[in-house]
Amino acid sequence: MKIVIIEDERPASQKLIRLLKGADSGIEVIDVLGSVEQSVNWFSENQSPELIFMDIQLEDGLCFEIFEKIQIEAPVIFTTAYDEYALKAFKVNSIDYLLKPINPDELRNAINKFNTVHGTKQDYSKYESVIRQLPHQNKERFLIKIGEHYKSVLTSDVSCFYTLERSVFLFTCFGKSYPVDYSLDRIEQLVDSRLFFRVNRNFIVHYDAIQDMIIYSSNRIKIILTNRQEKEDILVSRERVSDFKRWMDR
Repeated sequence: MKIVIIEDERPASQKLIRLLKGADSGIEVIDVLGSVEQSVNWFSENQSPELIFMDIQLEDGLCFEIFEKIQIEAPVIFTTAYDEYALKAFKVNSIDYLLKPINPDELRNAINKFNTVHGTKQDYSKYESVIRQLPHQNKERFLIKIGEHYKSVLTSDVSCFYTLERSVFLFTCFGKSYPVDYSLDRIEQLVDSRLFFRVNRNFIVHYDAIQDMIIYSSNRIKIILTNRQEKEDILVSRERVSDFKRWMDR
C-alpha cells in the first residue's frame, strides 16, 4: 500500500512511519510533505497514493486549504492533537480521525477500516484507461485576490498562463496580468485542452490569443500573443513542436 504523510513536525512523521510499519509491513511511505504549498505542488505533479495520513495544522496554514486548491482523490486518515476539526474533516475524504499521541491499536483499526471500505487489495489498474476517458468539467473561472478585493476572471478571457519568478500568473485578453494560486501543471489539467496548449515549461496559451507564429531557429516556433507587450519570447519547446502543430492543424 502506497502512502503519503502530510506532517510538518519531523519527530511526529518519523514516529508515524514506525507505527505504520508495525501495523502493516506492506505499507510503503512514498513521501512526507510539510506544508500546504508543498502538498499542492506534489499532488499536482504526482500520481495519487492509495492513502494519505494528514496532520491538520501545518507550517503555512490548515490542511483544508489543500482541498480548496486541488482535487484530492485518495482517502485521508487525519492525525492531529486537536479534536475541534473533526466535523470539518469528515466533510472531505476522511475515513478516520486519530488524536495524538497516536495509539497503535487505533491506528491499526483505522488501516483495517480503510482496507474494508476501500478494498485496497483489489487491482484498480484495469479501470484506469476507462477513468481517463470519462468527461470532466473544465474550469470556467479563476478567483483572483487583488489587495483587499476578489475578482473572478472567466477562463475564456485568459490569453495565457505563465510563470515569473516562481509565481504563476494569468494574462487576459484585456491586457491585464493577475497572480493565481495554481501550478501550471494543475492548470493544464483544469482547462480545456482543445483551447489551451502547454507550449513550454513556463507558458500555456489560448488558441484565440495567438496572433502570429514565426519559424525560429532549430525548427522551433515563436508565438506572438494579442495585447502582450512583454519582451520575453514565447517559444514552443523542441519536444512539443510536433504536438503543437497537430493541435493547430485539427
